[in-house]
Amino acid sequence: MNPLRRGGAATRLHSQRGAASAPAPLDDAPASPPSAPGDYAEFLRVTLPRQAKNVASHRFGSERVWLKKAGPRHGKWGYRVMALAARLAGLDVIKPVPNPGGEAAIATEARRLKQLADAGLRVPLVLAQQADGLLISDLGESGRATVVLQERIDQAAAAGPAALLSVWREGLAAIAAVHVCGQHLSQAFDRNLVQCPDGVIGYIDFEDDPSEVMTLAECQARDWLSYLHSTAMMLEAAAPQAAGQHWHAALNGVNEEVRERIANAARRMKWAQKLPASRRWGRDTQRVRAVARLLGQWYLAGASARA
Repeated sequence: MNPLRRGGAATRLHSQRGAASAPAPLDDAPASPPSAPGDYAEFLRVTLPRQAKNVASHRFGSERVWLKKAGPRHGKWGYRVMALAARLAGLDVIKPVPNPGGEAAIATEARRLKQLADAGLRVPLVLAQQADGLLISDLGESGRATVVLQERIDQAAAAGPAALLSVWREGLAAIAAVHVCGQHLSQAFDRNLVQCPDGVIGYIDFEDDPSEVMTLAECQARDWLSYLHSTAMMLEAAAPQAAGQHWHAALNGVNEEVRERIANAARRMKWAQKLPASRRWGRDTQRVRAVARLLGQWYLAGASARA
């Protein structure tokens, strides 16, 4: 088995999340044309009732657009359990973010996309909105599709550690660009970062907003840790020490409070280094273990040696 390849779970997860702006065939046949060219609101009104999926792409004239409809409301019990675990571990940055689903998730995504666009960041544009649906642009252009960073990292990993680290650093730079603008992401996994045709990294998937339960520093620390969580297994298998150098270089200009929260996470997660490595315990266990081991090398190894 190639240790640099992801398991099937990650592939399935990518297919479920981060759909908007990811390269994929059009899901639904073209709906009836709106009453006037460029009438996105009418297109949304007409197409929404006909769409079976929660997220689907459509052709609107020469444009590719994405329609997201309100899904079932999410239960809250699982969030309470996760919140309790976060409190017991003393890790605010891993607190679950409320995602009620339904119309609330539509409103949250529209608001966050507008905030990030106003900050000059590359996100899908909100073309039309109603309570139970959202029409957004595709980040591709002139018939050229975007490429999800997760896919680029997978391909780079097969080429060797140097190629893997080169692409991984693009994700670090993309997160730093968001934070320089005083903003934060939602779930900063590699599957939610996409390379646009002009090479710029764009951002997708904003159905929840961490700032509803966290400070900005916590949200930004969460972004870094989320990205690490989605890539840690590959990094640990390929080039953990070199990855640590790139990690610290990327965080060098980051707010001190954010850096301290990440260092605190390294200390609090030390116990997770001893989690079983066997795949029988599931991919999530393996990812948490990999994150803890990397953070331990990057933050705790020097302190232990000095002690």
